[in-house]
Amino acid sequence: MRFEKLKKPVDVFISTFSIIVMVLLVICVTWQVFSRYVLQIPSTITDEIARFSMIWVGLLGAAYTVGLQKHLSIDLFTHNLTPRNKAFSHLFINFCIMGFSLGVMIFGGLTLISNVYASGQLSPSMQIPMAYIYLALPLSGLLMLFYSILFFIDNLHSLKEYD
Repeated sequence: MRFEKLKKPVDVFISTFSIIVMVLLVICVTWQVFSRYVLQIPSTITDEIARFSMIWVGLLGAAYTVGLQKHLSIDLFTHNLTPRNKAFSHLFINFCIMGFSLGVMIFGGLTLISNVYASGQLSPSMQIPMAYIYLALPLSGLLMLFYSILFFIDNLHSLKEYD
C-alpha cells in the first residue's frame, strides 16, 4: 500500500487503545461477578463501565477492521472477476464505506451527541454526560472514512496500472 506511513500510526493507536479498553472491560466484568456472587454486594459502577467499554471497543474495533480490510465480504461475485474489474469492485466498496461513514456514523453520530448533550442526559451510576460515551460513534466514523479514502486512492492508482 502506498500510504503505509499515514496508516500505521493510526493502526497502532486504535489497537493500543482498544486493548487498554478491553482489559478495563475484563477487569470490570470480573469484579462485577466477584462482588455480586462472593461479596453479595453488586457494584453498579463497574456494570456501567463495562457497558460503555463494550461500546467503545466494538466501534473502534469496527474501524480497525476496516483499516485492515478484514471486514465481512462476500467473494462469490468478485472471485472470478478480472484484476481490473476487481479494482472497480474495490472502488465501489470503499465508496460505499465512505458514504456510510460520512452519513450514518459521522453525521448521525454528531446529531445524536448534539441531541443528548442538549437534553443533559447523564449516565445513571457515574453521572457523566452520555454525549461522551456516544462520541465513539463519530470518532469511529472518522477513522473508517480515513481508511476508506486511503484505500480508494490506492485502488485508483492500481486501476491506472491496468490501463
